[in-house]
Amino acid sequence: MEATLIAPPTLKENASLQDATKDLETVTLSVPEIVCGNCIRTVETALRNIRGVSAARANLALRRVTVTLCRRNDNASPDVPDLVAALKNVGYTAAEVVEGAETTASHGRTSELIPRLGVAGFAAANIMLLSVSVWSGEASDMDNSVRDLFHWVSALIALPAIAYAGQPFFRSAFSALQAHRLNMDVPISLGILLATAMSLFQTIRGGEQVYFDAAITLVFFLLIGRSLDESMRVRARGAAENLLSLRAMSATVVSEDGSVRSLPARALSPGMRVAIAAGERIPADGTVASGRSEIDESLITGETVPRYVAAGAHVHAGTVNGSGTLHILVTIADENTLLAEIGRLMLAAEQSRGRYVRLADRAAQIYAPAVHVLGLLTFAAWMLSGSGWELSVTHAIAVLIITCPCALALAVPAVQVAAMSRLLSRGVIVKAADGLERMGEIDSVVFDKTGTLTLEEVVLVDDQNIDARLLARVASLAVTSRHPYAQAIVRAARDRAIVVDAVEGVQEIPGFGLSYIDEGREQRLGSAQWVGAGADQNAEASLWYKSTDETPVGFRFIDIIRPDARETVEALRDAGYSVELLSGDRPQAVARAAAASLITDWQGALSPSEKLERIGELRSKGHKTLMVGDGLNDAPALAAGYASMSPASAVDISQAAADAVFQGDRLGSVVETLKVAQAARRMALQNFAIAIAYNAIFVPMAMLGQVTPLVAALAMSTSSIVVTANAIRLRTKKLRLKPVRRYE
Repeated sequence: MEATLIAPPTLKENASLQDATKDLETVTLSVPEIVCGNCIRTVETALRNIRGVSAARANLALRRVTVTLCRRNDNASPDVPDLVAALKNVGYTAAEVVEGAETTASHGRTSELIPRLGVAGFAAANIMLLSVSVWSGEASDMDNSVRDLFHWVSALIALPAIAYAGQPFFRSAFSALQAHRLNMDVPISLGILLATAMSLFQTIRGGEQVYFDAAITLVFFLLIGRSLDESMRVRARGAAENLLSLRAMSATVVSEDGSVRSLPARALSPGMRVAIAAGERIPADGTVASGRSEIDESLITGETVPRYVAAGAHVHAGTVNGSGTLHILVTIADENTLLAEIGRLMLAAEQSRGRYVRLADRAAQIYAPAVHVLGLLTFAAWMLSGSGWELSVTHAIAVLIITCPCALALAVPAVQVAAMSRLLSRGVIVKAADGLERMGEIDSVVFDKTGTLTLEEVVLVDDQNIDARLLARVASLAVTSRHPYAQAIVRAARDRAIVVDAVEGVQEIPGFGLSYIDEGREQRLGSAQWVGAGADQNAEASLWYKSTDETPVGFRFIDIIRPDARETVEALRDAGYSVELLSGDRPQAVARAAAASLITDWQGALSPSEKLERIGELRSKGHKTLMVGDGLNDAPALAAGYASMSPASAVDISQAAADAVFQGDRLGSVVETLKVAQAARRMALQNFAIAIAYNAIFVPMAMLGQVTPLVAALAMSTSSIVVTANAIRLRTKKLRLKPVRRYE
């Protein structure tokens, strides 16, 4: 059974571009120690200084570096070990990307941080209780021996807790210093260690100023920010990795003498003849040599209705053979297939948006040297004033602690957690670490049709006007098929209280339809060709029924538009967003969906590369586009969009490419996500302002000796609490979609 005979879209070939880049090779390295903007600059500079490297681009979200090598002079071209060695020289561990290894490593890092966070939180709570007792005792009758006992108990709790919980920062700082460079973890580690060492020194000599509470509280808040950041990065892995699940792993090759043998799909080459059984994935691009069947090409066109194929039809790797056995002649195999090219498009799109650098990372580029300079100046100034090394070190420690970037580091994660919590309660899952930031800057929205603007089901048109006896006969045949159109007929019959009983003896002819013979009379349900419908009959019908000596009857179907599609589009347009519809489906179907949802700008029958080109056009005009799509054919566009969303019904690859996934039948989740994203962006900027104001007030005070390390830790903690409290407001705040610049 088939709806329309449409040749599947293919990606445009660009021979001239291939010639221009044939001497270039791209290598992707995993560099898990990239944690800030300063790391990006160091890594890229180290690689670009290697002879034979034409470009190097680091991706902070994925912690990857894409290196372009020039192979015109093999003697001068570096290999992967050379790249790894260059990064090792500047303090970074790197390895060539291995499918699945990065995700495993990220989960391992997250699993490592959580217990350290728990230990730091437990220790901080208990030490703070002891500190409160000491502070209270100073105003009452606590003697020095009890105070010293509490200090020793604090030391016994703090020393092992800091040694264990602070390891992520200590290791990172040590690696940086070994490579003669600085990162954010160097001043953090220095402040923690100095505060701990000074506290231990004061405890041994029976002094009053002990800062174990400041040191462990500092570690606790730093681990909160690091854990949130790492957990979000785990979800930001490259979507192209999931393409492996759509590849056929083996193929049945038919030799010239008729014998068959099994080969890995990677071993196929053009000219081979491959047999594809019903239900199997096609292992390579090719042409049908014999047989007829229906192919599920939803990953290419986004259309869930299978496409009929017979001898001479083109098929693509990754698509699924529906019902009949096919023999295909391989034309393109392995890394040159359409599926592999879509994967490359997605990787390129991810890298193009990976240059997005958040405000916190930009601030972090100058953080480390500035903190060291301020701490050193404070120590030197107090030494020159004759205050002695002990007091000078104490003031320098206060500067290092108070300049800890906790508020700065939590400014974005705290807002993200609050925003994600709100969206999760409304059925939206945000996956990308910086997805909300980008969604807050959107000015145009592009929808796919099938499965996005519409639901997955189709409905029978004018079913109430169809004769009940005719509908019953057709439904009794259709109930034996799983075809979407056949199931729509069965639903329509049952909605009219018609009893649908399956008849025995129905035969399904792959690529044509159903046949049933009763008392010498044949009934057919399927394509126009199968039932013999003439060209002058209902051209819009997608399914036909004919009984012997009767006129063929056509049935039309339409997609079900999401119930709030029109309302969603109106809300977006009222706020100034541009709204477009791009689909790989038939132009007639796309036009109907556009009219039903009040979208005036639409295009149909688009290939993945054509969708990608349109997204590129919008980007070249300065627009920031939200791509909302379902199906593998949307995956490159999802990755190329400034931000992206997919429904929960989308295939896994599209969900992986998208920044957010929404559940349920309502499209209003898109508007809600944009509302939250706008509010989250405003609150993130507010948090940055709070962090800047905190430093502007307390850093001079610390340098002037007006702030002790304990007060510095409390001020640091207070700034973090204020930032977090400001972010929590987002969970319950009433929001509205703010107007954006009118699209032209």
